[in-house]
Amino acid sequence: MVSWGSVVAFAALALLVIAVPGPSVLFVIGRALAHGRRTALASVLGNLLGSYLLVTAVAWGLGALVETSAVVFTVVKLAGAVYLVHLGVHAFRHRKALRVTDVEAPAAERRGDLRTVLDGALVGATNPKGIVFFAAVLPQFVNHSTGHVPLQMMLLGLVPVAIGLITDTAWGLGASAARSWFARSERRLSMVGGAGGLAMIGLGVTVAATGRAD
Repeated sequence: MVSWGSVVAFAALALLVIAVPGPSVLFVIGRALAHGRRTALASVLGNLLGSYLLVTAVAWGLGALVETSAVVFTVVKLAGAVYLVHLGVHAFRHRKALRVTDVEAPAAERRGDLRTVLDGALVGATNPKGIVFFAAVLPQFVNHSTGHVPLQMMLLGLVPVAIGLITDTAWGLGASAARSWFARSERRLSMVGGAGGLAMIGLGVTVAATGRAD
């Protein structure tokens, strides 16, 4: 099975990669600014579930197909980019509908938690940064001589998910705290909600423009 040395080495590398804000972090920040803390945390959960779907895909061979096929990689990347732009446009269009009472009320009353988690999962599963990392890096830390390669990958995949849970939650809570301050003025709240929407639109465009690491 996986050695502790491999786990520690993989954890260190994963921390370095995750520490650099990418699509997942920017997505959570955008959701926090546009919708608040509860939506941000639900987005974190969904994002991590989507990331682990990538781990599962890599473990059972699908990740290799995405990484080696430029067509499949592009389709997955553009699907995530289009959905990010869609979410951003929706948040921007409804920025003026935000009210101080909306911030104070439970987010579940405004947007279903399950829908929010599914949104995050789709973004996490189509994250180009995650696709490249799990497809190209994860297999290098597997001990093929001991067998059970898919299981080893799935166990190792829990490491970046745990790291992401901590870091993404911190980003989400920080951004939602800033939103709460802006909520003291409905004009400022509208501005920050629009900023969150624009951030997601910009992220979608950036993801669409992301090339393969060939």
